[in-house]
Amino acid sequence: MTLRPLLIAAVLSCLAGPAAAQRAVAVTFDDLPYQAPDAVLCDPAQAMALTEDFVAMLRPLDTRAAVFVNEGKVCDERRAELLPALLNVWLDAGLDMGNHTFSHINIHRTTVEAYLADVDRGAPATRAVLEARGRSLVFYRHPYLFTGETPEKKAAIAAGLAARGYTVAPVTIDNNDWMFAALYRDAEAAGDEALQTRIGEAYVAHMTAVLDHWEPYSAELAGGREPAQVLLLHAHTLNRDWYPRIHALYQARGYRFVPLDEALADPIYSHADDYVRANGVSWLHRWTFSEGRPIRWEPDPPKWIMDAYEARN
Repeated sequence: MTLRPLLIAAVLSCLAGPAAAQRAVAVTFDDLPYQAPDAVLCDPAQAMALTEDFVAMLRPLDTRAAVFVNEGKVCDERRAELLPALLNVWLDAGLDMGNHTFSHINIHRTTVEAYLADVDRGAPATRAVLEARGRSLVFYRHPYLFTGETPEKKAAIAAGLAARGYTVAPVTIDNNDWMFAALYRDAEAAGDEALQTRIGEAYVAHMTAVLDHWEPYSAELAGGREPAQVLLLHAHTLNRDWYPRIHALYQARGYRFVPLDEALADPIYSHADDYVRANGVSWLHRWTFSEGRPIRWEPDPPKWIMDAYEARN
């Protein structure tokens, strides 16, 4: 892919930015091993190539990211051998790793018991590769950021996760990278590099608009300061090619990249969360709601992106 070297070079040229950054962000990537067709993730050569390319992009950037695994994305017949090999590539890059359930289960379409069983089923390989390095499986990320559509369901899930020793990984900077990524995969499959570039540029512009929204919004909750943020992204070819531009955007705005546990030490993450709805939203919205104040929603992607995404479904 010819876009990547140019993008990475552009980012590396920005690394001499301000040394004393005041803002902080923990970068997280969901849906490991990768957002890719099932057949690709069942093919050891293709799955490993995608993983190694993504990690090679991340290495020079020192994101200190955390990644979240859906163990069921690798087919049954290959999982025992292939999944640990893929996960170790990420761990070799110095990243942290958490559970994102086995099947990316939707809590709104199942019971608490079935949901927690999927959480348990999503842990064995991830826990094993971490323990082989003297580390523990600590972090958990809710699929779709759904935490339960009734108070009873939400409380039961929270109790079940706590009983299993998980620390929930909230998200403050949410966005629609998955929507851009689906269109990007289509353009990539069609060999349309011009459309890939158009989608990538629109993605970077959208992420800029998203930051313009979240920065002052978060400061309102934190007494005028901006708390340490947690950025939600996904492992897919769009971020393989364009995350360096996102990284450069954050650097240009004075962010330092911190591990997830450091970000979660910020006092904002002890805020009450009384939000109960059948949707998944940023914890900034949850905390705003819990304070009895009106939620101000983040910007939508460009209309042409939303229309193109809707047309493909």
